[in-house]
Amino acid sequence: MPKYVKKIRYFIVESRKSAVRFLISLDKSFPIDDCTFTELSEHTNEKTDISKMLIPLEKGEPMGVISDAGCPAVGDPGSRAVEMAHKKNLRVIPLVGPNSMIMSIMASGFNGQNFAFNGYLPVKNNERESKLKTLENRVYKENQTQLFIETPYRNAKMVESIVKACKGETLLCIASGITTEKEFISTKSIKEWKKLLQKKDSDKEFEKFLSEKIPTIFLLYK
Repeated sequence: MPKYVKKIRYFIVESRKSAVRFLISLDKSFPIDDCTFTELSEHTNEKTDISKMLIPLEKGEPMGVISDAGCPAVGDPGSRAVEMAHKKNLRVIPLVGPNSMIMSIMASGFNGQNFAFNGYLPVKNNERESKLKTLENRVYKENQTQLFIETPYRNAKMVESIVKACKGETLLCIASGITTEKEFISTKSIKEWKKLLQKKDSDKEFEKFLSEKIPTIFLLYK
């Protein structure tokens, strides 16, 4: 654990339980009982006064933002706290660490000079498939790699939607559990992924991915 993180006693988190588990995994001796955790998640009321969460920071105390998964404040409610910090002219320091979006591009073989992160796609099937077609059009018209994510328990449904909405020759990279023991990274055409879903071809690693609920980046390219 970096020494400057050890000094933090105030945290803005998606969930206290996940944050505590994360801090202990970094350092079992971390003084959890001395810390204050303020939850800021997608379920937090939009009218919540974020400025009150930053009172310790205004008083000169260091604060940390911890995401449940992925990169803090990127496709993450923590961005509301960072936005408020800038409005108050408070210093914001991003910490160095693995970034699943960049790492997924590195491992995909796709265009890394022109790409877009689209966050979460619509949940409803027809809206999601329409969005996927829009992203696919950007791939071909703008030569732009398209990245998006999904709630882990809906990963299998997302793959089904992508296969249904996109052209057979379009490429899809699935980058799941990056840097973990359950890492699965594979780039194939939509036509090839479709065969795997229909079990016309066999891929044990893919079948395992479908059964797991692991944070995943999906990438489209040509």
